[in-house]
Amino acid sequence: MNKFLLLTILTGLFFSCKSKPTSLAGEDVKVDVHDFIEYFQPLRLPYQVTDTILRRKEQEASLISHKVFTQLVPDSVLTKIFGKELKPRLYAIGKVTVPKGESYLFVKAATTSRKALYIVCFNKANKFAAARPILYSDNESGVSGIAAMDAKYTLTLTHQRRASDGQMYFKKDAYIFNEDNGFMLILTESNEAKNRVPPIYNPIDTFPHKHKFTGDYAKDKRNIISFRDGRDPSRILFFVHFEKEEGACKGELKGEAKFISASTARFRGKNGDPCTVDFTFGTAGVTMKELEGCGNYRDIKCFFEGYFERRAASKAKGKKKS
Repeated sequence: MNKFLLLTILTGLFFSCKSKPTSLAGEDVKVDVHDFIEYFQPLRLPYQVTDTILRRKEQEASLISHKVFTQLVPDSVLTKIFGKELKPRLYAIGKVTVPKGESYLFVKAATTSRKALYIVCFNKANKFAAARPILYSDNESGVSGIAAMDAKYTLTLTHQRRASDGQMYFKKDAYIFNEDNGFMLILTESNEAKNRVPPIYNPIDTFPHKHKFTGDYAKDKRNIISFRDGRDPSRILFFVHFEKEEGACKGELKGEAKFISASTARFRGKNGDPCTVDFTFGTAGVTMKELEGCGNYRDIKCFFEGYFERRAASKAKGKKKS
């Protein structure tokens, strides 16, 4: 009787182990979507993770090769943060599966300079449905991030910051998955006073700036452009924030522009986004001009345009630059 029981247990273990891939780290591994999802360990709800996970060292056993990942998930999911040249190391953090429904996979992507935690959703037919970064390492200084999923599969992203007066401020956005629209924003909460002018957070402020045109340009404290080094000398990273009509018309855009002449860099949107902006550099400043359709990044009655003077680098930034 004991021998029969032992044989039954061993047989069950054999088939359960055989049904899951032992590793997804190889470049030549071929895996179907079911095995890919099964590779992730289940997570208990409610699940919460802070941006400290981005600094955590992951086990090599959870590694997923870039080639395997992009067999099942569009590479544009990664290139929006890491660009086409960088291939981050990918780690399976865990999964949440809705009974007879979709699966949510938590994936960490990391290079030496950038890190992000993604949520990737496959629908009940095991087809890729949506993905978005939920935590990333280039958050502005002094701001912390928290991502959580509750028992009703609501995804909540919270950013907290401590002001100079010691007050803790937060902004919380809640999303649900929709088959037709992906992750839909259903709620926003904040304890920021309505009449308080929020600070402008520059997400590329600490990036290297050795290119001759990189640095900070501004009209005033609420109208700024920052430029930082791109992937190579022919490209330049930028962040724009502008406010017109006493704050009634605002715009913000972050991306990478490519030089089309010695002094002009052009940004073009990707994946069907028509937004196109030129930055023309002079001896003392830069002129910005919107060429086409950037309505997704600004209010309807204003445009990405105008002249911005170059600001002298601060001592702190000057030390980083050298």
